This record gives sequence, structure tokens and C-alpha cells, in this order.
Amino acid sequence: MSSIKDEIEEANGKAVDRMMEAEPYWAGVGLAKDVIPGFKDHMLTHAGPPTTWNRASGPLKGAIIGAAIYEGWTSDEDEVERLVDKGDIVLAPNHEYGIAGPMAGVVSPNMPVIVVEDRKFGNRSYSNLNEGIGKVLRYGAYDEEVLSRLKWIRDDLYPALREISRRLKDGVNLKGIMAQALHMGDECHNRHVAGTVLFMREIAPALFTSGLDEEEIMEVYGFLTKNNFTFLNFAMAAAKAMSMAAHDIKYSTIVSVLTRNGTDAGIWVSGLGDEWFTAPAPVPKGLYFPGYTDEDANPDIGDSAIMETVGLGGFAMAAAPAVVSWVGGTVDYAVEVTKRTYQITYTKNRYFTIPYLSFQGTPTGIDMRKVLKTGITPTINTGIAHKNAGVGQIGAGYVTFPVEMFKKALKRYAEVYGV
Repeated sequence: MSSIKDEIEEANGKAVDRMMEAEPYWAGVGLAKDVIPGFKDHMLTHAGPPTTWNRASGPLKGAIIGAAIYEGWTSDEDEVERLVDKGDIVLAPNHEYGIAGPMAGVVSPNMPVIVVEDRKFGNRSYSNLNEGIGKVLRYGAYDEEVLSRLKWIRDDLYPALREISRRLKDGVNLKGIMAQALHMGDECHNRHVAGTVLFMREIAPALFTSGLDEEEIMEVYGFLTKNNFTFLNFAMAAAKAMSMAAHDIKYSTIVSVLTRNGTDAGIWVSGLGDEWFTAPAPVPKGLYFPGYTDEDANPDIGDSAIMETVGLGGFAMAAAPAVVSWVGGTVDYAVEVTKRTYQITYTKNRYFTIPYLSFQGTPTGIDMRKVLKTGITPTINTGIAHKNAGVGQIGAGYVTFPVEMFKKALKRYAEVYGV
């Protein structure tokens, strides 16, 4: 007769094996309302755990305002709060719909989204399209420049990507790109220089033979290639598909969601289903754009920690020494974070490897038991948003998650499984 310890070990092995063996491919694009099951009219999904308007952070409020104006629900930013309070605009977490969006992560019904298909386990996941850095919706900015870019993404970039995806009948192997990017200096969260180049190499032939006029082709190509974060959203959707494969496995103590909304940080644990465990989101430390300081920073925000959930990002910083020029710290610190993280994860990844560490696999599968046993919580790298709505990105850095949400999850686990 097996013990609870044996049950947990078997479940965790299964969860992490499924996470690593998932095969996420870019399958296409579509409007959120058309391709995401359950997505409703007048609904906005967002990064992190559930929240309300009154508890929402400045950058999340800014992104909600911008999305409402983009959708044509109102032209008055002051009216958005009333629409949310009345229930005329419904807020819901991205992760509950298979979405992973960076920073505020707001997705609205008529926003184009990336569709990723896991060819191994059949899951589908989604992300919005990357706008670039600085003054963008995901950091809470919503002026005319931001809204015009969003409309261009919908009216010009989206049709081009739709045509590209139709021509790429075999899709694009996103896990393969991420594995190779690790060997080229990316860590696949805050550095996507190699990933973007590799992705563009895959799609460029389809773009140049798409039948679009030359001016439009060059505009789309220029937008995608000049933004080193183009691949971020594809990678996040891929990581979401991988984490979905590891989710909802009885007895598993593996973390399948790690996220924050600018007010709260939150996790899901595989063996506890879609129940949220939260704690206050910490403020990142890092490098700021000229004119900004720690005083301007909002607590951490975004679904992008899905990358760390599957063994990338901060967990793979030893593969990307150049990322410290973007997020701060030192190369030694980057290596230290990766090495420390092996103590709280289940295994070393068999596909994501780090040349500098003699091609060891990245630390993969956060085990909440190990977090509480060691006192080490996940450290990720991240963008920094201004605390006020409408400003945007002010820097990049790193943050360590609070232990309280892991304690809450373990307490609930004990109740559910009678431990």
C-alpha cells in the first residue's frame, strides 16, 4: 500500500514530465472573442489573481481604461470605473481562460491573440501581441499613440500574421526556438533577442510570399524585427501550454501558475486545481529609465512568470549574462539565482540546457514543499511599471516572491488530502 509520500512523488514526476514533454506550436491568430473558449462580450481578462477596480493597481487600471476605449465602449476614461462597478465590464484573470499576458496583460474581445497548440497533450493557450517597450498598454499607458498602435496591430499586423500562419501549414515549433535561444544568450523572459531572430527566420519566407503589397510587408517586417520582445508573447503562450500539461494532477505539489497583478501575487498548485493562493506583490529592484526612481515603481505585475514556472527566465539567468544590463545585478548574481533555484525545483529540464553550467538542464518544476523547507522563494526578472495609470514602463529589474502564498497553499493541501 503506497504512502502519501509515494503518491506525491509519483504525481510530481508525472506533472513535471508532462510539462517537459509538451509540444507547443504556434497554430495561428484570431480575435479573442472568436478563438478563446468562454470569452464574453464586454469582458476584459488581466494578469495575475482575481481583483476588483478598487484593488487594482495604477498600471492595471490604465490598461483597463485603454482597452475599454479601444473597444469603443466609452471615450470617457472616468466612466470606466462606473462600467466596471455596474458589471457592464467584467474583469477575469487570464489564467482562468488559458491566457498568459505580460505586465497588465489585458485582453479585450476584439484584440488579436496568438493561438498555441500543444501537439502532445492537446491543450490550447493564448497571448496578446507585443506592442514594444515604453509607453504601451501593458504598462498602463493609454494615450492616442498607444491606441493608434493597438488599432494598427488589429487592422494591419493581425491580417499579415493570419496569412503567414495559413502558409506555415506545419506551424512553428516554439519550444525548439526557446531551447536554441538559451544557447544564444536569451533566458526567455526579459531577453528575447535570439528568440525573436529565430522566430523571424521561421516566418519571413511566408511573409515575403504572402501576396501583401510591398509597403505593408516591409512595415510588418520592420515592426516585428525592431522589437526585441516580439517573441515574448509567443514564448509565454508556449509556456502556458506547457504548464497546463502539468496542471490538475491529483496529489501533485508542483506550482503550475506563478503570477501577479500589481497588487497581489498568486499561485496555482497542480494538485489543488484552479484555487488561488495570494500574498501582496513585492516591488521590483533594478534599473530605471532616466528620471525615474524606486519611488515611482508599482508592485510587480504580469503573467510573464509563467516562464519561470517551466524553467526559464530568472531560473535560466545563468544562460544569459547580458540580461543583467537590462534588469540590473551582476553576472555572478544571475548565475547564483539559477544555482539557488535547483533547491526548490523537482528536476533539471531535459530540453532547456545552460552551456555555462556544462549544459545542465534548467531548474524545472517549482515544488511548494521545497520552497517551504528551504525558505527559498522564486526569483524572477521583470519589467517595472509606473505606479500611476497612463505613464508606462519605467525600467526593468528582478523580484523575489513572498513565501506567504506557499504557506497558504500547503495548509489547503493538508486539508484536501488529509495530511
